[in-house]
Amino acid sequence: MFATTNQDTAVQLLEAVGLNGAPVSARLQSLVNADARYLKDVKINVTNSLGAATLTKKEAYLIGVAVAVNEKHAALQESLEKLAQQEGATEKEIAEVISCTSLMNANNVFYRFRHFVDKEFYTATPAGIRMSIMANPVTGKEFFELLSLVVSALNGCEMCVTSHEEALIKHGTDQQRILDAVRLGAVLRSLVVLL
Repeated sequence: MFATTNQDTAVQLLEAVGLNGAPVSARLQSLVNADARYLKDVKINVTNSLGAATLTKKEAYLIGVAVAVNEKHAALQESLEKLAQQEGATEKEIAEVISCTSLMNANNVFYRFRHFVDKEFYTATPAGIRMSIMANPVTGKEFFELLSLVVSALNGCEMCVTSHEEALIKHGTDQQRILDAVRLGAVLRSLVVLL
């Protein structure tokens, strides 16, 4: 058995998210060049989070798509969409993940505003944001709530995080599944920083 070099670790990290053959970014290369121990941590974090027992591979990759869309990383979005499709994701499911991410970006800004200002007029007035996609999602209500929670956590909306976590508990979702989904979102966001 031979020791894995940092360059190998970087390549394996990219392969874990479907970026096979992609060039190593300047940020990632700086970790390789400095023999940074963090590089191995990132690889372990990504592979462990994608392999969480409470998430199917398809679900993990769809959450990854949401993170890539939210963080505006087109190459990562494309690679994770392909991995999700290999696990059975349909075009409608992928489109719904993209739609959910967009909707949560609107809601996260709006509800953070309400929370920050905390005035009766703003909290009593209807939001006026159409959300018909939430009525009958093709990915299922529980998974749509899970996606909504992850995106809301990424965007730092306390009201939305609390609301979606409560909805998931009412759906009977195990707290470990919730934690694993949010951890996956956090870890993939940390990866985007290096890409």
